[in-house]
Amino acid sequence: MHEIEPFYNWEKHYIASEDPQSPFYGRTYDMTHYTHDIYGYYIHPLWDEIGSETLYCKILFADYHRRFVIIELFGEWNDTLHNDIMYLKRQVIDPLVDRQINKFILIGENILNFHGSDDSYYEEWFEDVEDGWIAAVNFRDFVESEWKRYRLDYYMNFGGTLDEIDNWRTLKPGALFDLVNGLIVRRLG
Repeated sequence: MHEIEPFYNWEKHYIASEDPQSPFYGRTYDMTHYTHDIYGYYIHPLWDEIGSETLYCKILFADYHRRFVIIELFGEWNDTLHNDIMYLKRQVIDPLVDRQINKFILIGENILNFHGSDDSYYEEWFEDVEDGWIAAVNFRDFVESEWKRYRLDYYMNFGGTLDEIDNWRTLKPGALFDLVNGLIVRRLG
């Protein structure tokens, strides 16, 4: 697991630790020491810790003018044991909403499992974005099945064409946003 790195090719456009509006502003990364782990397996030091034992993330890009953010997630999303949505919501999402971000693209290729609980934090997040949206891109089928089981499809857009954006790494951040926004507008229209 320590070899799974967050996507870094957009660092010429954005680095969260250098963005004064980012919840990760000022973070430093020691590439010589692996300090965080998930279930005893060390993870790459570039993943940002949010307080959860099992869920880590990386803000890949934020555009405060266009009001969107792209976040890559890693680990096990475990609301049952660790209330991971609470950590994600309070440590990452709330500060971004405070900066007027209302469109969230979550990249989920590295989410290895999901364990659900209640939907109160998802509902709160959904209400926070008002005229925006939450889109989950490239999550595994069994994760999305669990989301449906917990009725999270009421709050987040996922599945279908959002799972077919395999080339997101070859796009620039604005182009990925335009693509996802177009898909969401079609769904809502």
